[in-house]
Amino acid sequence: MSGAGPELYPGELPSWAVFKFPPDSAPAALAPPVADHYSFRNPIPIPENVYNAVLHPYVPLTIATTYAVSISTLNWWNRKHGNKPWKISKTRAFHAFVIFHNVLLAVYSAVTCWAMVRSLKHSIPHYTEHNAVVGAVDALCKIHGPRGLGDAVTYSNNLNRWESKNANIRIDSSGLPESTDVGRIWNEGLAWWGWVFYLSKFYEVLDTAIIIMKGKRSSTLQTYHHAGAMLSMWSGIRYMSPPIWMFALVNSGIHAMMYTYYTLSALRIRVPNRIKRTLTTMQITQFLVGVVFAACHLFVSYTVPVSVPYNVAEKVLSKVNVSSIASAASSATSSAVVAPATGVAIAFLKKMIYRAAGDEGLAENVYQPGSSSPASFSGATSNNNNQAQHPIHDTVNRIVYRTEYQHVPCIDTSGQAFAIYLNLIYLAPLTVLFVRFFIKSYIKRTSPNARNPTKHEAITKSARDAMRGVDREVESFGKSAEDGFSTAIMNGASALRGRATKPNGDGRVSQELEKIGEDEQSTKQRAKKIAKDVVGTAEAEAEKAKKGGNA
Repeated sequence: MSGAGPELYPGELPSWAVFKFPPDSAPAALAPPVADHYSFRNPIPIPENVYNAVLHPYVPLTIATTYAVSISTLNWWNRKHGNKPWKISKTRAFHAFVIFHNVLLAVYSAVTCWAMVRSLKHSIPHYTEHNAVVGAVDALCKIHGPRGLGDAVTYSNNLNRWESKNANIRIDSSGLPESTDVGRIWNEGLAWWGWVFYLSKFYEVLDTAIIIMKGKRSSTLQTYHHAGAMLSMWSGIRYMSPPIWMFALVNSGIHAMMYTYYTLSALRIRVPNRIKRTLTTMQITQFLVGVVFAACHLFVSYTVPVSVPYNVAEKVLSKVNVSSIASAASSATSSAVVAPATGVAIAFLKKMIYRAAGDEGLAENVYQPGSSSPASFSGATSNNNNQAQHPIHDTVNRIVYRTEYQHVPCIDTSGQAFAIYLNLIYLAPLTVLFVRFFIKSYIKRTSPNARNPTKHEAITKSARDAMRGVDREVESFGKSAEDGFSTAIMNGASALRGRATKPNGDGRVSQELEKIGEDEQSTKQRAKKIAKDVVGTAEAEAEKAKKGGNA
């Protein structure tokens, strides 16, 4: 598409080709460039084989599944034993580790947040630059190559190779973008800091381990968040999906504040409850904003300037007979020859002016007075009439470049699209629950029978109610899942001991009896205690009667 300048096209439907599942494995994630000197964007070199090994899909899937099953089992175990703190949680070493863990994650998250801010600062054009809006969209959509509108390097699924709209942008000998290119988000820090942030999601499960060892119940929302974050960061970095920078930036920023709060709490420094509520609000807001921002990438396209080569046919002077030139020169004083010659010069100057202005089309249409040839000396004569009649111009082809504006989508590969809709699948349940509870609460607060709070108050309180509703709904689902999981474990253990599994009805009764302390084991212990008490009482009475008889 050509036009007078770059244009933005929001709301366009994406191509169905990017929704391929499973997504194409190509291209592989590009490891951070290795610099000759220390660079904040790539502090420590990461070998390419190591970089891609931990991005294998089995790594996050295995860890996330193991984590979710383990926490569900430990929640059930703690509840069965009265949610008593573990012995290790009462030691000084455990308390010191908790403080170290929270300080480490608070500092690391703050540094990661700054690294992502720096990456954006070096990638997005200043608002005062020409075409700053489309340039900013291009910087956020195309994360490889040098900075500049239309200078990005992208992967073509159709051609199975990296390429650039700008013919002057180089691809290295291995067919990959030049590692020395800077000015785009990937090489400006996302490749290194995003990969490390992905790995940090595995370490963060220690948050849940600390809660479990304190005898508390890990919330289902926390378990869901940790497991989902592993998969979200993995897909974003593995497929180099453009919106993953936001997850790294916003999530690390919130975590910096959250772990600072945890550190203060571990040091027994009182923090107002409203701080905790604010952090919870920010986390849920992160879900809502993230799902909208990621989805927008699928529905955005724009135009970029592209130099397109064209073949232009031109007539140039090839052969000139010496006698013809002499004859033309000798007759140049006559007005019949001077006038056409002057017209040729003017036409030539016009062509030069049009070409200098970039208007090749106009230059091609300029004709010479008295002849279709740009420099024909039709009035020239020679003693050799045969030579004078020969044409003195040949037609040659010349390549000229014109700037056109071509349409490009924000998302190029099926892998990039997969990372986006995986994040949408992860965030959609929380978003739907939040919106449902918010609407219910807002309608209730603005109904005719309710008081008349201001619109701001109604929105604020409805959002708070919605967050509580989300937490309550997720927790209810989590406890039901834990009950079902614990029942499966107990039935499996019974089967291994060689006892038949009880019917469903008896199983439910056993669960209810266990909850109120009337299960089989508790009943046996209580019966033994009663029997012991009865025997003791009888022996005491007998001893008493014996003493009375002796008296």
